[in-house]
Amino acid sequence: MSPDPSRVVIWRSALLAGSETFVRGQGDALTRWRPTYVGATRTASPLSRPDDVIAFGADRRAFLRLRLTGSSPRLDRVLAAQRPDLVHAHFGGDGWLVSGAAARLGVPLIVTTHGHDVTRQPESPGVRGIRYRQNLRTVFRRAALVIAVSEVIRERAVACGADPDRVRVHYTGVPVPVSPPVVPKRWDVAFVGRFVPKKGVDDLLTALASMHSPRPRALFIGDGPLEPPMRARAEQLGLDATFLGSHPPPVVQRHLAESRMLVAPSKIAPDGDTEGLPTTILEAAALGLPVVATRHSGIPEAVVDGETGLLCAEGDPSGLAAAIGRLLGDASLRRRMGALGHRRVVDRFDLREQTRRLEGLYDEAAAWRGVAVQRGVAERYR
Repeated sequence: MSPDPSRVVIWRSALLAGSETFVRGQGDALTRWRPTYVGATRTASPLSRPDDVIAFGADRRAFLRLRLTGSSPRLDRVLAAQRPDLVHAHFGGDGWLVSGAAARLGVPLIVTTHGHDVTRQPESPGVRGIRYRQNLRTVFRRAALVIAVSEVIRERAVACGADPDRVRVHYTGVPVPVSPPVVPKRWDVAFVGRFVPKKGVDDLLTALASMHSPRPRALFIGDGPLEPPMRARAEQLGLDATFLGSHPPPVVQRHLAESRMLVAPSKIAPDGDTEGLPTTILEAAALGLPVVATRHSGIPEAVVDGETGLLCAEGDPSGLAAAIGRLLGDASLRRRMGALGHRRVVDRFDLREQTRRLEGLYDEAAAWRGVAVQRGVAERYR
């Protein structure tokens, strides 16, 4: 009889935004570790599940205490009831929220840094920024390991106080079909992501507006604060653009397969917000789509310029238009880049292999705890 798998609590305070498919995909793919998803509050989205464990729900006062002090008897009880061998928190700020409870329970903690948690938020002005930076240093001190989703994000985590010896770059994997689906193409260009400044949707609309005879058919999937003004701008510019809002992963995959390319025009937002490595780029490449994107953060770690896609400078609509036009005008180039992109995802970003490596990091964190206790290094658990 095989032993019970080790238990990991996967923590995201708002469980779970529809754009955070990487949290579910990674956790659901675990084989040697059994995941339980725990959050402070429930978010209504296609990714929300009835069996998610919610610590606070509508009790705003108890959640406020946690946010202000980093301590909550209720969270301590909820976490203890799961009997975890490890806690894996996504984003630095969320990691701080749960780090005290994990420490008091004597359970090692892993924190994944994704982007804004080590780029925009540490640069917040005034008391808010001071408090955030202090909390980030605290969670980095308490964590057995810190995961960064790209090399650029690793550098930022270290700059924010993480011990370089305990920061690991681990790419979030995506499912990869043996061969990309062959379906009729309905869309020339697809964009998938949150409608926020760092995603560069405004640059993509400007690029599409400069293209003629005929203008590309563009598909936009996602939601966010900039969706209404971007819809209005697309209509004002007379674009052939369809906005579908947010959809569950299977629907997104189907629409991607029906597209000739993915465009990811990411850029540093005015407030400093930065990508880690957009999962949608990997998902599109896994389906055999070439990618047009920018030389931003971890994107060049996934897209090889001139081989699996085309990269241009951030905030450069004319460069985007040229790259899109080049791919639209050359079907053989699209096929070649799509095939090479698929191969790159198989080699470096396959969900099964990346999950195997993640479970190795879980094992390392569990072993680190034992070594720390044997050496009497208790401070990191306070």
